Amino acid sequence: MLFSSIPFLYWFLPCVVLLYFAAPRGLKNTVLLLSSLFFYGWGEPVYVLWMLLAIVMAYLSGLLIERFRSTLRLARIFLVLSVSFSLAMLGYFKYADFFIRNFNAVTGLSVPLLKISLPIGISFYTFQILSYTVDVYRGAVRAQKNFIDLAAYVALFPQLIAGPIVRYADVAAQLKERRHTPEKTALGMRRFLFGLGKKVLIANLLGELCSIFRESNDKSVLFFWLYAAAYALHVYFDFSGYSDMAIGLGKIFGFDFRENFNYPFISKSITEFWRRWHMSLGSWFRDYVYIPLGGNRVSAPRHLLNILVVWMLTGFWHGAAWNFVIWGLYFAGLLILEKIWLLKSLEGKPVIGHLYVTAAVAVSFVIFDAPDLQQAFSYLKAMFGRSGYPLLSSEFLYYFRSYFVVFVIALFGATPLPAKLRGRIRQTAAGEHVLTIAEPLALIALLLICTAFLVDGSYNPFLYFRF
Repeated sequence: MLFSSIPFLYWFLPCVVLLYFAAPRGLKNTVLLLSSLFFYGWGEPVYVLWMLLAIVMAYLSGLLIERFRSTLRLARIFLVLSVSFSLAMLGYFKYADFFIRNFNAVTGLSVPLLKISLPIGISFYTFQILSYTVDVYRGAVRAQKNFIDLAAYVALFPQLIAGPIVRYADVAAQLKERRHTPEKTALGMRRFLFGLGKKVLIANLLGELCSIFRESNDKSVLFFWLYAAAYALHVYFDFSGYSDMAIGLGKIFGFDFRENFNYPFISKSITEFWRRWHMSLGSWFRDYVYIPLGGNRVSAPRHLLNILVVWMLTGFWHGAAWNFVIWGLYFAGLLILEKIWLLKSLEGKPVIGHLYVTAAVAVSFVIFDAPDLQQAFSYLKAMFGRSGYPLLSSEFLYYFRSYFVVFVIALFGATPLPAKLRGRIRQTAAGEHVLTIAEPLALIALLLICTAFLVDGSYNPFLYFRF
C-alpha cells in the first residue's frame, strides 16, 4: 500500500486517524502499532513475522545491554549479537543473491539463487533498530521497557517504507507524551498534501518521461541528458515527496520527525549537496560508521579510507548491485577531490559551482538507475558523444517541448523560492488574510487533482522496492 494510492488516501488513513483520536491516551501507541502492522502486511503478510522477530530481538537486546552495562564485556557481547542479527537478516533478504551471483562468476560454479523477495522498508527499520541498540549501549538513551512503545517506534507506518530514518533518541519522549493540537494537525495535513502533489504531479510525470526514453529507438546526445535531468529530478521529488508525507503524517499523530531534504539542488559543491540530500541517512552513517572509524581525527590516508568505506556502504545500502557501489564510490571520489583542492577552487564562483553540481548529480543518477554497469557506462559514453548518436533527434525535440512546463515547475519547486514567496505574502495583513482563505481551498483542489491523476493514470511506481 502506497501513500499515493486510493486505498491509503480514502480508506486506510481516515480509518486510522479516527481510531487513533478516539482511543484513550494509553492506547494510542497500540493503535499505531496495529495499524502499522496491517499497513506493512497489506502486500506481504509473511514479512510481518520477520519484522516482529526483529523487534523482539531489539527489545530483549536493549534490556540486556542496559542490565549488564556495568559489566562492559557482557554488554558488548549482547550488542554484537544484536547488531549481527540485524545485519544478518538484512544481508539474507537483500544481499544473498548478489553474493551468490558474484561467487558463481568468480568460481564458475552454478549455485542456485535463492530468489528472495525484498521486504519493503527493511533497510530503514534495520537502521532504526541498530541506532537504538547502539545508543542504549553508549548510554545515550534508556532501554525501552514497554514493548508496545518500542514496536510502535520501529513499525511506525508514516516513515517505515521510505524514511526519514528516525532515531529512537529523537522520539523517545514523544512515545510517552506528545501534543495534539488542531494547529499541528492542520500543519501535518498541509505537509502531507504538499508531498503528495510532489509525488503524483511532478515525480510520476518525470518518471514517465524516463520510461519513454528507455523504450525509445530515436535517442540522441541531448535526449540522454534530458533523461539524466528528468531522472535526477524524479528521484528528488519522489523521495522528498514521500519524506514530506511522512513528516506530515507524523505531525498528525503528534510526532516531530527531522527534515530529510533541504533544497539540495541549490548546492555549490557535492559536500554541500550531501548535507542537504537524505540528511537522515547521511547523519546516520556519520554517527554510527564514520565517527567510530575515526572520522577526520586520524592520519590523512586513514581519513580518505574512512570516506571510501562510508560511501561504499552508502551505495551498497541503496541496492544489491555493483552500480550502487560504483555510485557510492563516485561520490566518495568527488568528496575527496573537494577536500584536497576543489572546494578552494570553487570559492567565489557560485555559477560554476552550481553547474558542476548539476552535471555531477545528473551523471550519478544515470549510474544509479542502470540495471547493470554495462548499461551505465554505455549511457555515460552516449552522454558525452562517444557512441555515435546524433546531437539531436526528433523524439528529443518532441518530448522536450511536451515536458517543458513540468521541468520549469520542477526546477522552481526544487528551490526555496516558493517558500520565500509564501513568506513574503504572509508578511502583510492582507496577504495573511488571503492565504488563510486560499490555502485550504488550494489544498482541497490539490487532493482532488492528485486523486484524478491516480484514478486515471497507471504510472505510479514505488522507487523504494529497490532499497
